[in-house]
Amino acid sequence: MAKIVPFKAVRPTKDKAAMVASRPYEDYSVGELKAQLDYNPFSFLHIINPGYKFQHEITGEKRFQLVKNRYLEFKEEEIFIQDPSACYYFYKIVTRNNMFCGIIAAASVQDYEDNLIKRHEDTIAYRENLFKDYLNVVGFNTEPVLLTYPDSEIIDNLMKKVMQGEPEYEFSTYNKETHFLWKICDAESVNQIKSEFETMPTLYIADGHHRSASSYLLAKESKAANPNHTGNEPYNYFMSFLISESKLQIYEFSRLIKDLNGLSKEEFLMQLDLWFRIESRGLEVYTPTKKHQFNMYLDGEFYSLYLRKTNYEFTDSLSSLDTYILYQKVLKPILNIQDLRNDDRIAYIHGRNDLIEIKTQVDNGNFVVGFGMLPLTIDEIKKVADEGLTMPPKSTYIEPKLRSGLTVYEF
Repeated sequence: MAKIVPFKAVRPTKDKAAMVASRPYEDYSVGELKAQLDYNPFSFLHIINPGYKFQHEITGEKRFQLVKNRYLEFKEEEIFIQDPSACYYFYKIVTRNNMFCGIIAAASVQDYEDNLIKRHEDTIAYRENLFKDYLNVVGFNTEPVLLTYPDSEIIDNLMKKVMQGEPEYEFSTYNKETHFLWKICDAESVNQIKSEFETMPTLYIADGHHRSASSYLLAKESKAANPNHTGNEPYNYFMSFLISESKLQIYEFSRLIKDLNGLSKEEFLMQLDLWFRIESRGLEVYTPTKKHQFNMYLDGEFYSLYLRKTNYEFTDSLSSLDTYILYQKVLKPILNIQDLRNDDRIAYIHGRNDLIEIKTQVDNGNFVVGFGMLPLTIDEIKKVADEGLTMPPKSTYIEPKLRSGLTVYEF
């Protein structure tokens, strides 16, 4: 039984929502970031980059405190207001190619601890603790964890009904996305949503493993420090965006490698031949059509690589993933890429970018070889999570990507 509850969001006023909402900080180029901070005083970027006001780079707990100060200023100036009652929030994003609809709500830390909210990625303890400390100082969360749930006719019908009405927010962005948000505060709808999630035995983290882990650590510390702990305190939950499994968009990450680990092209191809049937495609841009097929671009040519299944043993759901096969049979033993997170010889391009980008990067001499594959499916992700396993880093690039600053969850 998943516990997904409404909360009193702190939100920008209707007239300022479009100016407040921002993409994730790391998505901005230096020029874009400067333009936003120079010319948009309402941007949420001013909160998460408080040192810009002083023309000074600030790190650590000093930065966390300044983030909190900027946030409180936004509240004092009534750029942000708080809803008087707990609500769910229906959020719709319309992009050039897709439409995403989901629910912003608070998910239970206890469900995370009990593995009712399942994960499929490893987290790094340093990052978990750093973000936990950040949350503890600032006292709010504005980046929801992306959770996915089984398709629900009840929730779908309620969304259709609510979305026929006027949204609280409707605005477009420079990358030609349109964002909509509706409040759901009436008791009947709130109870209907809460009850429907209570019928679901399991939810899955699609994106935001470090955020959920940090929220869990914060709750654990807060519980230990609070002798009157009841389980209903805000720190027992973390803000989430819940979307049905069929509405997720999952892309692959292509791999780009800077060298062949001292091998000649011929030696490299011979070692690949042990595990793959190789066919040169010349300048034909080859795209895999089945699992366990890969494309490769090397020395001005595209290649198709088909796994020799008679040589390979499938032992569990992890061993069936193409990202795992590529790592175990190519990247680690042949190219000596041991650490997929930190080795500077490997880079990644998510699948929304065309394969031509791989060709361009290799032809320009930035990399020597590139690999592509089909994206993973939600069923593959769920099986890995159900078996308590973790996928290789950069196995999935999942949309939607939400704007920061539209809803804030206070601890």
